[in-house]
Amino acid sequence: MEPKKILIITYYWPPAGGPGVQRWLKFVKYLPDFGIQPVVYIPENPTYPIVDENLVKEVSDKAIILKQKIFEPYQLASFFSKNKTKKISSGIIPNQKKQSLLDKTFLWIRGNLFIPDARVFWVKPSVSYLEKYVVENNIDTIITSGPPHSLHLIGLVLKQKLNVKWFADFRDPWTTIGYHKSLRLSNYAAKKHKTLEHQVLNTADTIIVTSKTTKTEFEAITRKPITVITNGYDDEKVEKQILDTKFSLAHIGSFLSERNPSILWESLVELLNEIPEFKSHLEIKLIGAVSQEVLETISQFKLNSFLNNLGYVSHSEAIAHQRKSQVLLLIEIDSEDTKSIIPGKLFEYMVSNRPIIAIGPKDSDFAEIITTTNTGVFLDYSEKMRLKSVILDFYNQFLQGKLQSYGVGLQKYSRKSLTGELVGLLNKM
Repeated sequence: MEPKKILIITYYWPPAGGPGVQRWLKFVKYLPDFGIQPVVYIPENPTYPIVDENLVKEVSDKAIILKQKIFEPYQLASFFSKNKTKKISSGIIPNQKKQSLLDKTFLWIRGNLFIPDARVFWVKPSVSYLEKYVVENNIDTIITSGPPHSLHLIGLVLKQKLNVKWFADFRDPWTTIGYHKSLRLSNYAAKKHKTLEHQVLNTADTIIVTSKTTKTEFEAITRKPITVITNGYDDEKVEKQILDTKFSLAHIGSFLSERNPSILWESLVELLNEIPEFKSHLEIKLIGAVSQEVLETISQFKLNSFLNNLGYVSHSEAIAHQRKSQVLLLIEIDSEDTKSIIPGKLFEYMVSNRPIIAIGPKDSDFAEIITTTNTGVFLDYSEKMRLKSVILDFYNQFLQGKLQSYGVGLQKYSRKSLTGELVGLLNKM
């Protein structure tokens, strides 16, 4: 008996780097173990802001990969400023007060001319190609993954034309995502986004989201079934790491302007002033894209001499740093709109055996995960004194050689377990 084929439409795929690629790369890895043949549709010539060639080796040899050319305006915009277009396409948007005329122009064009996003020109050619492929290969189930949310429009048209079962997977929200307000949207554009979001949520057979808060938000827009399947961790083959000799506080991933935690920098400055030996031990380790505003703030707090800014590294190197850093930093924007964000790296952090210091908006969805798994401490932006106390406590454990995390109940977040949840959902329909 042939395995059941499922069409997965995603933009981010190796050699794309960063968190967006991990979710479906790993689902595709494990789907064949559950008797499902993944058929993955991706762009042939994408503009990825981050590239990690090492991830190509992780693509399942049991997956069928389909590719079609894509036209992206970022390719034209990079003629004017390659650096700015790369940053904007990766979500690093300059602080509104520091935006140049070119920044404002790019953001206005991105928000108002390309709705829902700059990959919208891929919708028509994709529908044309996939309509034929789906019929010829007897595929009755498709999954679209966004952002970019243009991919959900491919699912929308295929659903209307072929009446396939359609699962719309939202790795992030749509109109409430953190950067949406920065796009300088006209009233028309804002309304168009809302209309498309409503259409997708009310046409898909099932909605998949990564957090409880996004589920609650979407329940106000649709009565279609919504299931939470979080991101997770994979069992990585990583050599045993020797812990950093410094008291390293490591942030791994994009460090956006809005994630600039003054309470952290203030706490570190105070501890440096109060504890003489802290100066010889502290290391602030940043791995990934870091906004200029964050670097400027670190400089203003006179913390430059403790900074180790490593830039983007491969996923395997990032995993190694997670295992050898003394403390892992997880920082989310202080906003109502980001309570639903559960950063993908959280799950890799949780199995690193290193304690997490997480800072985010009060009642964040990821606070509950950190607390219930005993993998670290969550603080909101009003808790500066408590943050300072947590850092001091971890530092004292570091001095005694006893600093470690003791996670519980982590298996439910393994990628294979989560793929089992996904398969259960697919089989229900």
